[in-house]
Amino acid sequence: MNAKAIGGKAVYGASVGILMLDARFPRIPGDVGNATTWPFPVLYRVVRKATPDLVVRQGAAGTLDAFIEAGRDLVRDGADGITTNCGFLSLFQQQLSEALQVPVATSSLMQVELVNRLLPPGKRAGILTISASTLTPRHLEAAGVPANTPVGSTEGGREFTRAILGNELELDVDLARQDNIEAALELCARHPDIGAIVLECTNMVPYAADIRAATGVPVFTIESFISWFQAGLVPRRY
Repeated sequence: MNAKAIGGKAVYGASVGILMLDARFPRIPGDVGNATTWPFPVLYRVVRKATPDLVVRQGAAGTLDAFIEAGRDLVRDGADGITTNCGFLSLFQQQLSEALQVPVATSSLMQVELVNRLLPPGKRAGILTISASTLTPRHLEAAGVPANTPVGSTEGGREFTRAILGNELELDVDLARQDNIEAALELCARHPDIGAIVLECTNMVPYAADIRAATGVPVFTIESFISWFQAGLVPRRY
């Protein structure tokens, strides 16, 4: 049988392109920015000057064009779909989809409405975010999140929010884990109808199993979202 290979890309076998914030904090296994997290190849592109503080606390002001250009680079290099490493980039979902002309999944928050449909009557998804004070209705609306969705945060903790948004060179992983567990427990205590938690922040993925164990509810992350996304871009052949 004759087989012809068709070209057109610079890189093959990596269908997911990930737009990365310009950061230097530690990216431990499980983090989107740690390549060992993924069981499949991915392409990365850092959006220079798009720092965690700028994107999370300042609404990503002035960075849209840079994200579009970086996304176009990823598509030119071979990505079939684009995602990001910050849930707050839901603000750019529509603009990136229009500009890149490939499937785009900017934010873990896009899972909330789907998770709601999975849960039994009387239960709903809650969100755990790195910064509740700057997660606005605009972010939620752009991701299709119902306006009354409960939100909890690690903002008042000892390590996680400060180290990540402060772009620090060291992270106390045990303290960061405890911040996430305590914030999730508080969220569930305030809203007993929570039947699942969606982690907004991509840096929370390493603590998802701990949150699940502590709260007893399913936990959905950017890892679960991108894995689903990738499965559509490259369906398994049987």
